Amino acid sequence: MNSSVLTFGAGDDQFVFSGFSGTNLTLDDMATITPDGLLELTNGTSNLKGHAFFPVPVSFRGLPQPELPWLGICHRTEQRPIHRAGGAVLGQLGLTNIDDDGNASNHIFAAEIDTIQNIEFQDIDNNHVGVDINGLHSLESHPAGYYDKDGIFHAMDLISGRVMQAWVDYGGDDAQINVTIAPIGMSKPVKPLVSATCNLKDVLMEPSFVGFSSTCNKSSTTSN
Repeated sequence: MNSSVLTFGAGDDQFVFSGFSGTNLTLDDMATITPDGLLELTNGTSNLKGHAFFPVPVSFRGLPQPELPWLGICHRTEQRPIHRAGGAVLGQLGLTNIDDDGNASNHIFAAEIDTIQNIEFQDIDNNHVGVDINGLHSLESHPAGYYDKDGIFHAMDLISGRVMQAWVDYGGDDAQINVTIAPIGMSKPVKPLVSATCNLKDVLMEPSFVGFSSTCNKSSTTSN
């Protein structure tokens, strides 16, 4: 996954990266900043992972109720599958390892952009977006795509190499998480792709880190 723009806001904690050259993101494993300022998490080499996090944890508590954290990401995906890690088994999006997947002690919330169908996690297909809490069994998921202004669904191929945008929004009153994707240059669709209900105050530690994670499995993916 190559990311070119990241904006985040949660109360007084806000940051915007328009390109990543000169930023102080914490990078590990394969993650790097390319010469043209893109964040490259993996480079297509099989069985490797990469992480990039904002170096200072942000607060998700004590925020005005109708509008808790919002997160917007504009990133470029290049050919082939994406995934994440920590001590994680590859193919588990790098979020968890095989022993602790799903444990409440993980304190993880993730918007999953997945190009591998893992039967053990009941993935719906090999081209989907999901909302994950503490593990890889998605709370809700949907085949990748977007809804136009008339409510018509348009499928998107996550491994096409085309530039795409993703938005992750969370509202406090109804504890609703919305994940929306669209091709670059398109305004944010009114109707989200995936919606789930979960009180993130019961999930996340205070404060928590915000960032990206990706892994390549044997199918190989460049993740930018």
